[in-house]
Parts: sequence; C-alpha cells; structure tokens
Amino acid sequence: MPPIARAQSYPSRPINVIVTFNAGSAPDIIARLLGQRLSERLGQPFIIENRPGFGGNIATEYVVRAPPDGYTILMPVSTNAVNATLYPNLNFNFIRDIAPVAGIAKTPFVVLVHPSFPAKTIPEFVAYAKANPGKVNMASPGNGSSNHIFGELFKIMTGVNLVHIPYRTPFVPDLLAGQVQVAFGPTAGMLDLVRSGKLRALAVTPAKRLAALPDVPALGEFVPGYEAFGWYGLGAPRKTPTEVVNKLSDATKAALGDPKSQASFVELGIEPMPFSPDEFAKFIANETDKWAKVIKSVGIKVE
Repeated sequence: MPPIARAQSYPSRPINVIVTFNAGSAPDIIARLLGQRLSERLGQPFIIENRPGFGGNIATEYVVRAPPDGYTILMPVSTNAVNATLYPNLNFNFIRDIAPVAGIAKTPFVVLVHPSFPAKTIPEFVAYAKANPGKVNMASPGNGSSNHIFGELFKIMTGVNLVHIPYRTPFVPDLLAGQVQVAFGPTAGMLDLVRSGKLRALAVTPAKRLAALPDVPALGEFVPGYEAFGWYGLGAPRKTPTEVVNKLSDATKAALGDPKSQASFVELGIEPMPFSPDEFAKFIANETDKWAKVIKSVGIKVE
C-alpha cells in the first residue's frame, strides 16, 4: 500500500521571534540566547527580528496580525503590561490578542546614584530627598518606561519628591557626569558600571537580593512591600493551536533548565522565570493591574 501522507509536525520551517526593542538591547540578547537553545531542541532556526518603535506596540501589533500558526511569535516584555494603560487607543488588546506561551526571565533593576552623591543608603537617600524637595532629578528613557514607573512607585511608597527627567537619548552619560542624581536602571546593563565604581548601587528592586550583587540590599528591606522588575516571555497570536503553544512552552521550560542557559542568565544578572501558559497569563494580568494603578495615580502620559 502506498504510504499515507501526513502533515509535517510542528515546527517544519524557521520560526520568527519578533522583539520589541533594538538589536543589542536586553530583550534582544535574551531572545538570541533562548533562540539558540530552542533551535537545538526543536530542530528549526529561531530567527530574531527587531521591530522597535512606539513603545513596543509596533512589534506587538505585527504579531497580533500574523497567521496563528506558531511561525511568528512575540517576545512580550514588561512594557506590554504598562502599555495596556498608557496607550488607551491601541488597535489591539494585548491580553486578549496575544496568547501567553511561556515566561522566560525576570530582570531586576537597581537604584543608581553618582559616587559623589551624599547618600550611601536608601534611608539616607530618602532623608536627603525629603530635606531637598524638588532638587533631586530622576532620569529615565521616557514617560511610562519601566525605569520611570519603578521610580514613581518608590516615590508613592516613600513620599519623596523626585523630579522626573525623561530622555530621548541614553541618560547614562548624564548620570555618570552627575548632571542627574538618580536612576532606576536594568541590572543587566549596569553591572559593569557598579562593579567598576563608576556608579553607586543603593538597592535592587526585586523582593530579594541578587547573587550578582550580594552586598546590595533589596529595596524592600527599607520600603516594605516594594517589588518591581522587568520581565520577558513568549507569546503567539490569538487562536494559535494549543498543541503548538504547549510544544513551544515545553521546549522553553527545558531550555531554561539547561545549565548553559542558567549560567548565561546569572552572568547577565537575570533570573529564569519558567512559567507555563496559564501561569504566564495570570502573571501578565497581575502586572497589568499593578502598573495601571501607578500610572493612573500619578497621571502618567506618553510624550
């Protein structure tokens, strides 16, 4: 009897991973690290495609409109949860239109000041800021960025008055020059500056201290209940078959458990976050609600 023709199992061709930020950014680096591991496990290339712009909404809408076949997937990041409130007139609904596939990693942030700044601890910083209201400038890449809203949550919980300075160009040179006094920066991009003494780390933003900076306290040690971090995951267009989502999710979980992946993440100062689709969906909903409250409380508007 002639052989029965069967559809090729997924994946049968390369998979495009759409990243919301530029090449060389933290999401791009993590996407390439993970893509290599997924390619080894699933036998097809994972092609990283950067589509920056409009706060990550360009890339997200591109995936929302893509065929739901598992060959165009998104690396959603914490910005997506923020954008759900920050941009009220988007042509898509992130929670409704992107199917959560897997959590990948958490990226902690660190509270940074210039070494000449008089405060060496968070209590000293809060005291200084309260004694000098409106005289401490907080830099960020722009209104509604993770750097910005993490700082706004700190302001709400401590009652300090920091002047937000949004930058359209990188803010780090001005922080290094002491022209702005404080910033909340992603640990992965700031470790070398802290370790070299060019910037002083007052605290990290997760609930616990980091292995990469064991002597730097968690902000929650001084501000009870404070916790904030960036995050990365995988998402697919709505209506992507469940079996495809599960196959990608299982492969991602296995890849995150690989010692090579774990070593790479530790080196970058990030923590694996191997969430299942259901776990990732609940996490996204909680993050969206948490930052919506901050955005509405402060009245943050996009520029």
